[in-house]
Amino acid sequence: MTTVQKITIDPISRLEGHGKVTIFLDGNGEVTDTRFHVTQFRGYERFCQGRPFEEMPIITQRICGICPVSHQLASAKACDAILGVQIPETAYLLRKLLHKGQYIQSHALHFFHLASPDLLLGWDADPAVRNVVGVIGKFPDAAVKGIKLRKYGQEIIKALGGKKVHPAFSVPGGVTNALYESDRDRLLAGFDEAYGTCQLAIDLLKEWQEKNLDEVKRFANFESNYAGLVDKDGCIALYDGNWRIVDSNRKMLVEFDPANYLDYIGEKVEPWSYMKFPYYKPQGYPKGCYRVGPLARVNAATKIATPKANKELENFRKLTEKGLLGCTLLYHYARQIELLYCLERAEELLKNPGICGTDIRITTGPANNEGIGVIEAPRGILVHHYGVDKYGKITKANLIVATGHNNIAMNRSVELVAKEYIHKGKVEEGMLNRVEGAIRCYDPCLSCATHAVGKMPLKIQIYNFNGELIDEVQRD
Repeated sequence: MTTVQKITIDPISRLEGHGKVTIFLDGNGEVTDTRFHVTQFRGYERFCQGRPFEEMPIITQRICGICPVSHQLASAKACDAILGVQIPETAYLLRKLLHKGQYIQSHALHFFHLASPDLLLGWDADPAVRNVVGVIGKFPDAAVKGIKLRKYGQEIIKALGGKKVHPAFSVPGGVTNALYESDRDRLLAGFDEAYGTCQLAIDLLKEWQEKNLDEVKRFANFESNYAGLVDKDGCIALYDGNWRIVDSNRKMLVEFDPANYLDYIGEKVEPWSYMKFPYYKPQGYPKGCYRVGPLARVNAATKIATPKANKELENFRKLTEKGLLGCTLLYHYARQIELLYCLERAEELLKNPGICGTDIRITTGPANNEGIGVIEAPRGILVHHYGVDKYGKITKANLIVATGHNNIAMNRSVELVAKEYIHKGKVEEGMLNRVEGAIRCYDPCLSCATHAVGKMPLKIQIYNFNGELIDEVQRD
């Protein structure tokens, strides 16, 4: 009789939300299967029904304290579509500036607080020091600068929405208030330091990659499709753009209006996770796996429209020519290229003569019975899709969140890393940390990702005080 051993990592650390990993070993101690479980449930798609559509930007941003700006913007775009309006130019500029503030704070948070302990202190470092406190102790200058860079992004959000988390700013038809010239000037004064810190992060990453190139190549390096929004010139587009999907060699498969996403994107459910599994319909599930987020965006785009970030993208392209195009660890490098891009774009926006204008909102009633809002959140493509009745009451809501798009890929990454490092039943803490690290590369936000419509597969197991299974109920 073959003995199967199960290893459980619960909870996964240094990411937003609650999840766990199970790893199954055969009788020889080799990995046979792995699963990344998302164990929390958030039913926003259901309890938003019946609410007035104009409340959605405020309601849905409460999905998460890390991603509120992203949900607010995608929701506001969906509401604009219900109104059938094109928002004023100043409102458009201000929303894009808010978006860049979100990227700056989110990407800085991920590298300096969540990813850097693995890269700067080592996968096998003592867990007691392998955290942001340990980074502060060994790299105090980088840690402090990272905190200040995140704060700078938050200050952009606060200048527009009044507070750093859950701002009240983007609304159907525009935004709530204009930007003061004094706030514009104050924010413009912070760019030199911000650029310096971003370059510091890039230099640290490139130095680490050069020293650990073999591990980068072995660590969850696999072929997949990549999806991202692009403008008419094929440049990365974070607020507006067409949805482009390319294959594992960056050859375009399709490019379409995001409003038509249902023609190309399907969703699968599995009984062991509350997170759905989106896939590219023409290829089916799970072959139609595609990745989103920083690595996917730089692979899907032709170029970047700002000079500093595009120059760094050229360095990235040279690196991936060495057989590293699908390396999951390169999410970290791509994320810092995007951070540089967002700083350049934010500076451009703040120098735009129209940024402090006062024509910021159009008010009217619903003109359409549905609206779709799609943006690039820091973690990838975010979809808000609402249906309304003639009074503007929400009748249906569908959210496809960046972390959900990456679900197949994250499970694949966990499997590959586990099989690479765990052999003959030998399991050490550093090996398990690498498995967690495979998930952290995607910077998942699990709170954002668990929004099932209708009945999901569900299994309930009841154990007695001795730990024996006494009853089980399953719904398919």
